[in-house]
Amino acid sequence: MRVDDRSAQRQVLVMLRVAPAHFRPDVDYAGGYDSRVGRDARRRIAEALAEKYRLAIINDWPMPALGVDCFVMQVPGEASIEHLVDQLSLDPRVESAQSMNLFHVLAYNDPLYPLQPSANAWHLAELHKLTTGRNVRIAEVDTGVESEHPDLSGQIALSRNFVDARAGVAEMHGTAVAGIIAAVGNNGIGIVGIAPGAKLIALRACWQTDGHAEAAVCSSFTLAKALQFALDANVQVINLSLGGPNDRLLERLLDAALSRGVIVVGAADPEVANGGFPASHRGVLAIAGDDVHDVAGGTLRGPGRDIPTTALDGKWSFVSGSSFAAAHVTGLVALLRELAPDLQPQQIRELLSPQADSGLPDTIVDACAAIGRTTHACACGCAAAHDSKSSPRL
Repeated sequence: MRVDDRSAQRQVLVMLRVAPAHFRPDVDYAGGYDSRVGRDARRRIAEALAEKYRLAIINDWPMPALGVDCFVMQVPGEASIEHLVDQLSLDPRVESAQSMNLFHVLAYNDPLYPLQPSANAWHLAELHKLTTGRNVRIAEVDTGVESEHPDLSGQIALSRNFVDARAGVAEMHGTAVAGIIAAVGNNGIGIVGIAPGAKLIALRACWQTDGHAEAAVCSSFTLAKALQFALDANVQVINLSLGGPNDRLLERLLDAALSRGVIVVGAADPEVANGGFPASHRGVLAIAGDDVHDVAGGTLRGPGRDIPTTALDGKWSFVSGSSFAAAHVTGLVALLRELAPDLQPQQIRELLSPQADSGLPDTIVDACAAIGRTTHACACGCAAAHDSKSSPRL
């Protein structure tokens, strides 16, 4: 069932604890959580909570990364959501509760004139002699992707829809981001993705708003489901070209991802002082467009204006925005992880920009230098020599 923007604003998320599996001496015991154990019991608890607080259960989803089941409940009438969340949080049966938040993709169409493709500025053909992101698993959490686009055919390893039950949903923003990350190379048409050798997993957690091809909305619940799926799929990179308010459930899932060494790339909102969430979350690589000024300290900047990429109906177009700068860096991270699979988030940050943690707001990513720091050799015709003294220990 598709999420309705207005109804989502009257929903709460209620987390119920998943009990650890009971020890039995006659079977192997992993000491972890099994979301199937006690599902019926948790459903009964959720129904009792819904009855007590006059709520309606809309949906639920297991979040084994956090050891909880998440229930979506609709708040009727004009009841105060803040007061209701406080009441639920104090209920001993509830692990945690929060209101449903909405997020928006960070992009705007600006096809006024074509510029030299940003891939040329990164010397992409030279980089692809060293690495194409081969077999690196990237989760793109976004709107639907047109997987049959001629520049994306065969590039989408897996797709899932966490918004509604429809299959094969194609939308502008997700398709544009996918093209920048992983469009086919050497096929005689269109563009070349930053990491054409990567395995792109397209997770639809956002939906295009009616009448606006470039605008899209996501909710706490759809994003949480997609992040949990990404963790289950053992992805190595997560792209979040979207932004919104701080969200406790999503923060916990991001922490779970980062603790596993997953690189999370988030688009920084230039209209928000700290770049907005999730870009502002500790450990997330915050990326803004290279034409954006006055960005938060520690934000990296990548190509983000007049970017040629895949569009709907097998076409191509030019796009601009932090979403697409983040897509560039997501692809670059995949190139780095092919070369050095064990790189951790902080090492990736140092490779992308050794001064990123200095608090300087004007840090432009140099792809050639980043690859050079990883290989300890010139990556682009020796034009961008790396500084071995600033290289992280791999």
